[in-house]
Amino acid sequence: MFKTIGLVGRAGKAEVEETVAEVEAFLCQRDTTLIVETNTASMLSVCEHKVCDREDMGGCDLIVVVGGDGSLLGVARDLAHTNTPVVGVNRGGLGFLAGIPPDQLGLLGDVLAGRYQLEEHFLLQLSLFRDGKLMGESTALNDIVVHSGSLARMIEFNLTVNGDFVYTQRSDGLIVASPTGSTAYSLSAGGPIMHPSLDAIVIVPMFPHTLTSRPLVVRGDSKLEIVITSEPSSSPMVSCDSQVDMAIAEGDIIRVEKAASPLRLVNPEQHSFFESCRSKLDWASRLVGA
Repeated sequence: MFKTIGLVGRAGKAEVEETVAEVEAFLCQRDTTLIVETNTASMLSVCEHKVCDREDMGGCDLIVVVGGDGSLLGVARDLAHTNTPVVGVNRGGLGFLAGIPPDQLGLLGDVLAGRYQLEEHFLLQLSLFRDGKLMGESTALNDIVVHSGSLARMIEFNLTVNGDFVYTQRSDGLIVASPTGSTAYSLSAGGPIMHPSLDAIVIVPMFPHTLTSRPLVVRGDSKLEIVITSEPSSSPMVSCDSQVDMAIAEGDIIRVEKAASPLRLVNPEQHSFFESCRSKLDWASRLVGA
């Protein structure tokens, strides 16, 4: 089913380079055509495969990403619009998105044989406007974060959802997360865990200057607008997946909505979101002595 395979790895880590070489050797033993990302090719002592930039890998049947969830976030932003399925071999931390452990490459063989789950994870689309002009745009798989840019500094903004005014808030910032991102930064800020199949967006205030502001969950097709209402005393930013940053100023309008194309994420057949929560978030652990 998957005949043309793209290989992407995160450069700069010895363990990633080791696993990239193992994955390359594993795939060469199968009846596949391998295409290696330009930066990834430098990790192989000898690369006899076609090499191309990541943006040109949309013609692959499957892309294998070796790294952590951060590596998958970047691939999602770059290639989700091509509808190319992506599978991750985890060489990072938690590995919520990268579902294949590096010592279980046999699971990758199962995927190639058609034994897998396919999930669609929607991305968020950010558009930043200043004086009516589009200043920048990006997608995010996990979250879009408006923040003050400085420790112990606040930012003031208005929030509307589908044109309906929600509140004016003074806080360290605001996290807008997809269900995929609900187990990332949003979780550490007190947001709910959402199953990745949900069609919903969570809005999580960051240290709001109030006792009653709580996370808010809205429909996935909602259109959010955040307007910066005061001149910040620091250097505020809006960030996509903590990887793409844009400076913001008083009067800027930040629009967030669901992106047109989802990430098509491949997982092993036995993958379970709840098992991932138990093993990676330490759910249901007994207290010492209990």
